[in-house]
Amino acid sequence: MLRGTDRRSIGRSNEVARLVLREPRKFRELIERLWDENPVLRMRAADAAEKVSTKKPRLLDRYKAELLGLLAKAEQIELRWHLAAMIPRIRLTAPERQRAAAALRHYLEDRRSIVKTFALQGLADLSQNDASLGPKVKHLLEEAVHSGTPAMRARARHLLKKYPI
Repeated sequence: MLRGTDRRSIGRSNEVARLVLREPRKFRELIERLWDENPVLRMRAADAAEKVSTKKPRLLDRYKAELLGLLAKAEQIELRWHLAAMIPRIRLTAPERQRAAAALRHYLEDRRSIVKTFALQGLADLSQNDASLGPKVKHLLEEAVHSGTPAMRARARHLLKKYPI
């Protein structure tokens, strides 16, 4: 259902997300596709998994170690931005949050604005469960307001209003 050739299209990922929400045991198959050789399938699987995780975040917990590893190694733009959204939804220990934050800070060096923007959001979300991240994240958001891309500036302004970091 996720196969295709056009990376500009999510294909049937919405349908897959609805299916997995009805049958959560299929989430494992979806997560496994994040390592598929086909970049279109990987992207669509990431899109569907991220959508499922908004409604059922606890499904991610079982794959915490694998997803943290993938967060640190992912190069594909679409995979990076979906991981940046999903990782803060996982129940992480303090060291795991620090590890995730380090990976997301690395994403801020990506040349693509969308990856940087999702990294900012992910860092702000992580900081809600870890006060030790707050000062650094606040500094990054303030920096993004002044020197980020237009998308980063808008997201950073929104996050600074939304979260009392």
